[in-house]
Amino acid sequence: MDSKDFNEGLLQFLHQSPTPFHAVANLAAMLEEAGFSRLDESKAWQLEKSCSYYVVRNDSAIIAFRTGRSALADSGVRLSGAHTDSPCLKVKPTPLIKKQGYLQLGVEVYGGALLHPWFDRDLSIAGRVDYLAEDGSLQSILLDLKEPIAFIPSLAIHLDREANTGRKINKQKELPPLVLQLNNDEEFDFDAFLLEQICSQSAVEFTSQPKKVLSHELFCYDTQEPALVGLNKQFIASARLDNLLSCYISCTSLIDSNDEHASLLVCNDHEEVGSASTSGAQGPFLKSVLERMISAELGGADDFERTIRQSVLLSVDNAHGVHPNFSDKHDEEHKPQLNSGPVIKINANQRYASNSRSVALFKSICEQEGIPHQSFVMRSDMACGSTIGPITASGIGVDTVDIGLASFGMHSIRELAGAEDGVLLFRLIEAFYNR
Repeated sequence: MDSKDFNEGLLQFLHQSPTPFHAVANLAAMLEEAGFSRLDESKAWQLEKSCSYYVVRNDSAIIAFRTGRSALADSGVRLSGAHTDSPCLKVKPTPLIKKQGYLQLGVEVYGGALLHPWFDRDLSIAGRVDYLAEDGSLQSILLDLKEPIAFIPSLAIHLDREANTGRKINKQKELPPLVLQLNNDEEFDFDAFLLEQICSQSAVEFTSQPKKVLSHELFCYDTQEPALVGLNKQFIASARLDNLLSCYISCTSLIDSNDEHASLLVCNDHEEVGSASTSGAQGPFLKSVLERMISAELGGADDFERTIRQSVLLSVDNAHGVHPNFSDKHDEEHKPQLNSGPVIKINANQRYASNSRSVALFKSICEQEGIPHQSFVMRSDMACGSTIGPITASGIGVDTVDIGLASFGMHSIRELAGAEDGVLLFRLIEAFYNR
C-alpha cells in the first residue's frame, strides 16, 4: 500500500471522527466490513479459534482481537494500544450564557489543551445525547452538527496591547463560544434544540420517537477538514492526530494481519485526563476481555499469567518531533524528525513503559522489515508526559514498548505529522502482529 492510498483513508477517518464516540463507531464499521463479529459484554461468549471479534464499552472504547491458530499459552497475545480522546472543549451540562445580547455556551477544558489556537476558528459540536423515548425507554444517539455554529472571537489588539506578550487565558471567562445573537427578550432552549437536531439528522429509524433530552456529552471541534499540506504535500494537518492517527493505523494493521497468533487492539478513552474510568486504561476493560479470551481456550487457574508472560504490548501514541523554531526543547541526541519512521519513547522514571528487552524486540522487527526508527527521551530538566503504556503494563503485567509517530503541535486544535510515516507504522504493526 502506498502512502497516497493509505492517507486518503486516514484523512477520511479523521474527518468523520470528531469525538471518541464517533471514532469508535467508525472503527467498529471498519472491523465489521473486515468480518469481525461484535460481542456483548453482558452475555456469555462462545469464542472459536481462528476467528475475529470486537467489543465496545461506553461507545468510546473498543477492543478488537483475533483468537489465532497458535496456542495462547505457547505464543501469547500480540497487543497494540492507543486512545480515542483528544484535548478539547466540552460543553457543560447546563451551558447557556446570556451576555450583552449574545448567547454563549459554557465549556470545560478537557485534558491538557493548547488554548490559544481555539480562538477565531469555525467550531461545531458533536458527541452523544441520552434521551427519554415516547415508550419510556432510555436511549442514546450520536450527534454531529457538522456546520460551524460556534466561534470564540479574540479580543482586538487595540483593546489588549499585551496580547502578544504572554497574556494568560481565563478559562471560565474567555472560552465560552458565541452561538447566537438574541433579539430583545428572545429565549433559547438548548435541550429542545438538541431534540430537534436528533430528529432531523438521524439516519436511523426510531423504534420510539425521542421525547426529552436527559443528558449529553458534547464537544466543540474545528470544522476545517484534514489535509495534506506543504509544497510537496509532505505533511498531514488535522485535529485529533493525537491519538486517532494511532487508532486508525493500528486497526488497519490488525485487519490486514494474518491469524497465526492471537492478536488484539485496545483503544481506550480518557487517556488525556488520567485513564481512570470504566473505558480508560486504568479501568478493567482490557483485563476482563483478556481473561475471557484466555479462559475460553485454556481455563486453568494460572493460564492468564502464563499467556501474559508470552505477550507484548505496543503502546502507540504520538511523539514530539523536533520543532525547527524550538529545537532547544529537545535533548541533543534525541530529535525525532517527521517522515523518518516510528519513534521509540523512553523515560528513566517509567513515564513510558519501554525497557531494553521490549525496545530490542521493536528494533528487530523494524530491521527485518527495513523500516527506519528513531528514539525520543525528554530533556532531563523538563517534565515528561505519559501514555497508556505504563498504566497497562502495571495493570496486567505485560512487557510494553511505547512508540509513536513524530508530530508538531501536540494538543493543539490542529496538529501536524509526516505524510510518509503512517504507512511505515502500518507496516511495522502488521509485522508485529504476524511475528
